[in-house]
Amino acid sequence: MDESKPLKVRLTFFVILVGISLLFAAVVTDHWAVLSPKVDNYNTTCEAAHFGLWRLCTKRIFMHNQDLKEKACGPISLPGEHNCSYFKHFTPGQSSEIFEVTTQKEYSISAAAIAIFSVGFAIIGTICVLLSFRKKRDYLLKPASMFYTFAGLCIIISVEVMRQSVKRMIDSKETLWIEYSYSWSFACACSSFVLLFICGIALLLIALPRFPQNPWETCMDAEPEH
Repeated sequence: MDESKPLKVRLTFFVILVGISLLFAAVVTDHWAVLSPKVDNYNTTCEAAHFGLWRLCTKRIFMHNQDLKEKACGPISLPGEHNCSYFKHFTPGQSSEIFEVTTQKEYSISAAAIAIFSVGFAIIGTICVLLSFRKKRDYLLKPASMFYTFAGLCIIISVEVMRQSVKRMIDSKETLWIEYSYSWSFACACSSFVLLFICGIALLLIALPRFPQNPWETCMDAEPEH
């Protein structure tokens, strides 16, 4: 039996927990993308926006002459009146026309649904790993590794759907936005993909049975793991 295997599993699981934390941060926050409209007049307010999978937040920012570099509203870190609302297709009683006019709700619903699948896979994988610690059920590490890999794939698909949504918003003739950027929630989602996908594969390799160390030794002859 490989005596270093439990240590490898725990180290890999620690990195996976970091990836899961980033995944949860990306899913529940609304800083995936920042949108800025064109500003034509000096010394006036403009309305920038940032959004995530569930909510759109707008911010009224007072712009001075020195703030206008590319005639875009922002940066959004400037002080201003802040207002958030959930997307209309998630909460029919609330309004978010500024978003509904310039994007397709199918993109938003798809990105959110795929992200939920990613969270579900990550939770199931974590349950499998924790159960494998209790009574040395190492066979649970293999399905856990696959669940983590699926979680990573789902979140990167959600990222791509969101990216296409933002691109279509900017390219739309009806849009009032002229500038966009991806924010820290988007970066958390991308980072969680890297950690979950790579560590999921690493956990699978760790969980595989020991290969024969000598040319004349077969898998049946190798010393079984306890």
